[in-house]
Amino acid sequence: MKIFIIVGMPASGKNIARLYAESKNIPYFATGDLVRREISRRNLDPTAENTGKVSTDLRGKDGMGVTRLALSAALQTRNPMVFLEGMRSWPEIDLICRKAESIVVAFLAPKEVRLNRILSRGRSDDLPEYFQERDRREISYGTAVPIALADEYILNTGSLEDALQALDRIVKGNSR
Repeated sequence: MKIFIIVGMPASGKNIARLYAESKNIPYFATGDLVRREISRRNLDPTAENTGKVSTDLRGKDGMGVTRLALSAALQTRNPMVFLEGMRSWPEIDLICRKAESIVVAFLAPKEVRLNRILSRGRSDDLPEYFQERDRREISYGTAVPIALADEYILNTGSLEDALQALDRIVKGNSR
């Protein structure tokens, strides 16, 4: 199994990897999906505050709880290729790499571009007044390290098609 690990700051364009995977029938697992499911299971409003709290709860004491859940689901597919998204620390990356061949792909976008995306996508956990706080929380989880040490990068400042083509080149180049 080959796992493409998708990392990046909020609104950097990680969801492009989901669109790509879905178009190729490649299983895609995101820790954020698990957090949103847990918020629903707990009958909480999907506010920025609740999302942050549940995310921290699911990460657990070692910060890897939600990653273990996503990795377990990915491995159970027995698919030759899967995508995992939402890892925020190097220990999470290391855990995945010990289980399968992995390629870390970082999506990058400037802060202003990311903020504009948050303003336009209208998710209840994406309030602009929490943008700085959310960035700081992500960085406190350790997300800067996987971004800095990624195997591949996509500077996501162009069109959706540009980013999809860049990801396609990465996947094809690492599928041998």
